[in-house]
Amino acid sequence: MSPSQKHFAAAALLLSLVIAAGAADAAENGLNGLTRGAAATVAGIVDGDTLVLGKTIDGASEVRLVGIQAPKLPLGRRNFKKWPLADAAKALLGKLTLGKQVRLSYGGQRLDRYGRLLAHLHLADGGSWIQGELLAAGMARVYSFPDNRAVVADMLQIEKKARSDKRGIWAHGYYRVRTAATAARYSNSFQLIEGRVLDAVSVRGRIYLNFGANWRDDFTISLTPGTVRLFRQGGVDPLNYKGKRIRVRGWLKSFNGPMINASHPEQIEMLE
Repeated sequence: MSPSQKHFAAAALLLSLVIAAGAADAAENGLNGLTRGAAATVAGIVDGDTLVLGKTIDGASEVRLVGIQAPKLPLGRRNFKKWPLADAAKALLGKLTLGKQVRLSYGGQRLDRYGRLLAHLHLADGGSWIQGELLAAGMARVYSFPDNRAVVADMLQIEKKARSDKRGIWAHGYYRVRTAATAARYSNSFQLIEGRVLDAVSVRGRIYLNFGANWRDDFTISLTPGTVRLFRQGGVDPLNYKGKRIRVRGWLKSFNGPMINASHPEQIEMLE
């Protein structure tokens, strides 16, 4: 290698180190979409996605790990049947965090209607992202909201790998991805549903994605005018989903057949 080539290689290496350091600083300072918050020690575990801090932050000590949904425990709710693997999810969250100091970060709304902090958690000493760990283990699935959408794309990629490997919940039929044809069996529950959009129509600004010939009975995704604007601001026209295979996640209701009301773009993934 000539002296000039060695100089170029050294300069390239230095540049790569500077870029890497800059990326690390950006992540540390919340420039990756999260705003860094306070640190606290975890004092208790409620379930697989909720824990209690040893001190109060912004008027609250309970944290709902934003962006994910772990299998649910009854927690005193009458007639609520425990979801499969709920105990395992709670145990894993405890193993990851109980008695350890965590750093809170925010990507949107900071408190929910129950007064819980809506935060992303990283271990203060090692930096492990708790949401990412739970998703990678297959002990949670992505569960996002229009007012808290930061890093959802990253979480979807982690979930995709765990689902492909059939880890945790993804090996259990209770959490299986449903088809549009069978969606009606699962009303009043949170589901991931896949299918091909037969038609996409706009009615007074609201868009309906229909998966069957009979919109009164077949599975449909509904998007309000405000949601349509969010999609289009992100460069996606929902009308262009016609003929495409997609996956949608959300609460499945019964209204002229099974329906999910999508509220933000991250709920829909293109499959082709």
